[in-house]
Amino acid sequence: MRALLLRSSPLPGFGLAAGAMVCALTLIVLLPLAALLGRGVAIGPVELWQMVDTRRIRAALELSFRMAALASLFNLVFGLALAWVLVRYRFAGRRALDAAVDLPFALPTAVAGIALTTLYAPNGALGRMLAPLGLQIAYSQTGICLALVFIGLPFVVRTVQPVLEEIDRTLEEASATLGASRGYTLRHVVLPMLAPALMTGFALALARAVGEYGSVIFIAGNLPFHTEIAPLLIVIKLEEFDYDGASAIGLAMLAVSFGMLLVINLLQLWARRQG
Repeated sequence: MRALLLRSSPLPGFGLAAGAMVCALTLIVLLPLAALLGRGVAIGPVELWQMVDTRRIRAALELSFRMAALASLFNLVFGLALAWVLVRYRFAGRRALDAAVDLPFALPTAVAGIALTTLYAPNGALGRMLAPLGLQIAYSQTGICLALVFIGLPFVVRTVQPVLEEIDRTLEEASATLGASRGYTLRHVVLPMLAPALMTGFALALARAVGEYGSVIFIAGNLPFHTEIAPLLIVIKLEEFDYDGASAIGLAMLAVSFGMLLVINLLQLWARRQG
């Protein structure tokens, strides 16, 4: 089996490549997770629950996951629409718009948070216009959702876009020839083929949004029980040298994130089988 694997591999130096990959995975992913889980085992489940089961931490966890889910759902819909426009239409400025999609990848999160706060603060360029309408973006949960939409949108667009480019348009033409409406063709022909990519993009955007810190703290206001996110509480615990408390919050976020991603992966597997 080993000889067959080596013969069929297109990469030279398979042993070296595999060793480097396993080493990097261990150092970057497995060891930090093992350290966090080991800290949790040392603390004990009862003490961990007592640390997490406080009103402030529950509120922060609920806010973080609720805002991440809302932002990811928005990105799922808007990201699909944006990818569709970039792939199916040709217009002036399309390449500039396509390049702008990657801006959240390159922009430091703190810079993004400061820029959004500058725009949407009550005395900002856009916040000043929204204030007479009774709309407050900065220093509210809406601002948190806006920041998470900003940093998560590229994940959906860049996941869906290449799949959309590979779809054979003759299938859509055949559906139209048989008398199907555009909406029917979209729902029953295009979306089933895009479903796995959409679920992957949603999962990536959700995972990024749940742990986002830099772009949120500037626009959130960080008011306990209202706009305080769980990653901020972890930083507060670390600044207080409460490493057990920080580990407890981190383990709670890890458990909820794992559960959510497990459900998403099961849905993605189901969508692939249906397709």
